[in-house]
Amino acid sequence: MKKTALITGILGQDGAYLAKLLLEKDYQVYGLIRRYTNPNYSNLDYLGVTDDIEYVSGDMNDEASLMNIIKLTTPNEVYNLAAQSFVGSSWDQAKLTTEVNSLGVLYLLNAIRFFSPRSKFYQASTSEMFGNSSSKGIQTEETPFHPRSPYAISKLYAHWMTVNFKESYGLFCTSGILFNHESPIRGIEFVTRKITDGIARIKLGLAKEIRLGNIESKRDWGFAGDYVEAMWLMLQQKEPDNFLISTGINHSIKDFLEIAFGRVGIKDWKKYIKIDPRYKRPAELFVLQGKSDKAHRKLGWKPKVKFEELVKMMVDADIKRLG
Repeated sequence: MKKTALITGILGQDGAYLAKLLLEKDYQVYGLIRRYTNPNYSNLDYLGVTDDIEYVSGDMNDEASLMNIIKLTTPNEVYNLAAQSFVGSSWDQAKLTTEVNSLGVLYLLNAIRFFSPRSKFYQASTSEMFGNSSSKGIQTEETPFHPRSPYAISKLYAHWMTVNFKESYGLFCTSGILFNHESPIRGIEFVTRKITDGIARIKLGLAKEIRLGNIESKRDWGFAGDYVEAMWLMLQQKEPDNFLISTGINHSIKDFLEIAFGRVGIKDWKKYIKIDPRYKRPAELFVLQGKSDKAHRKLGWKPKVKFEELVKMMVDADIKRLG
């Protein structure tokens, strides 16, 4: 009998890559689609899995709909990837960010508790929860949290609620503290994709500049396709646990720009970059770099795609899209 999985956030980057992975493992995949919307299946189309998923209608802000979905599907595994995930927007949309990222997780956990307590639950936590808590910029599962944005604060609530449901009700609940992970289907509002799309447009004569905020910021960037494998591995363990997932190497936005522009043969890239104060965060987060020894040891997981390969992959995809 096939295993079943429910993925919230199925239309996003991680949802699409995870759906592809699970389908390859012969799962029956249910994807949560928000009510009253015209779903954008472009990410799933890109990976060729749109027609292989069974879609269910609901909303992370509607507890009754989540209870109905869990009662209907009783999945073996639930992956909560739904979120207002753009950090920059979370200051202007703090209420929405909190309702979806925090309360939505509480509603989903309650639905599992009451209607499918044997379901294994994965919560997508984030490295943004660490903020600037480590002076050396290197984080592990034991690093204290110090969130620096409404997004990170909302995710920290969800993270601890997931821990609480595991400890209070004996549910199989795990959180993956994922560092930045990108791909050719990353949302255009994220800085990495904004850069690769902008470079493709410059190369093709469709744009003259890219406007950015702080290009000195450093992040630990990996490939989304690698990171969803870690999510799956977490739910295959005998006991639930939390894991930090990262490459262990950080790079600045400047590094990203240099490789990305180099991919299209542009060396003097600085003349195409305009620093715009509108894109700087009210509370800046300077360095994120994770140490994933626990995931290497217990899950047998390691990233496969290197940073330079990732950047070139994204640039090539945007050139192809626009060209």
